[in-house]
Amino acid sequence: MKRACLATAALLGLLAPGCRRDAGGPDAGRSDPLADSRAMVNERRFDEAIARLGEGTDAESLYLLGRAWAGKAEAAPVPTPLPGSPATAGPPLKAEEARALAFFERAVAARPEHAGAHLAIAELLAPHALASRGGTAPAGGGVTVDRVIRAFGDAMQADPGGTAAAEAMIAFATRAGRVADADAAFQELIRRRREDPDLLVRYGDFLAGPGGNAEGALAQYGQVLIWRPDDAATRVKMADIQLAAVSALLSRQQYATAEARLREARKFVTDPASPQAARVRELEARVAEIRGR
Repeated sequence: MKRACLATAALLGLLAPGCRRDAGGPDAGRSDPLADSRAMVNERRFDEAIARLGEGTDAESLYLLGRAWAGKAEAAPVPTPLPGSPATAGPPLKAEEARALAFFERAVAARPEHAGAHLAIAELLAPHALASRGGTAPAGGGVTVDRVIRAFGDAMQADPGGTAAAEAMIAFATRAGRVADADAAFQELIRRRREDPDLLVRYGDFLAGPGGNAEGALAQYGQVLIWRPDDAATRVKMADIQLAAVSALLSRQQYATAEARLREARKFVTDPASPQAARVRELEARVAEIRGR
């Protein structure tokens, strides 16, 4: 009996530390050494974060230093363009922006797959790139749209599952008139968010607008209706595209094709009292008159 009690006590003695390790353990008690600095940056206590981080040696410290200097730049005055600067160039980088950029570049040199640093570079330089007319002449600090596009692309590549860089690239490339780059970012975003009909609507709107690809927009809207067959707003957009195509075909005297597209347009008009329904009836009457019936 005594031997059994001793064995039980020994077993409990062996199990207890293990249980304590499961509850906390050395790994569970180990904190992020940069947690305080990260909190300071998030709380916009930039000077405190910079003082705490020092010059930084590892990629994450360098990234946080870049964020802190970029935050300080927000309140810094805009520098005056240098004499003789091109009329299409924006103001040079603020001193704080230049320091932030240097830290971000050191961060990606230390860790090339640091998606946050790549994205931070793109977002820091984007306003300067857009300041150059047409996106080709160097803006303040010699920044170009191409450089920003590359930084967004690097951020996307470094974070294969993320969506922030693709979203930001779409917005930037669209504003910069870089339709092909915005289109590529949309396609990558759709690949990463396959079951998102709202994103398909956005891509369709882009193709119907700045993308200049009405047929591509119809294809995207058609995918949306697979997910949401009763999506009235998307049906309206599809009908508008079809009706515009009918008008263009009639002006080119392509009557048979116009009639076929008109039948397609009618499929998407659900409200007989709508302006679209009236337009369908008007075009049908015109086709009938041309056909002599």
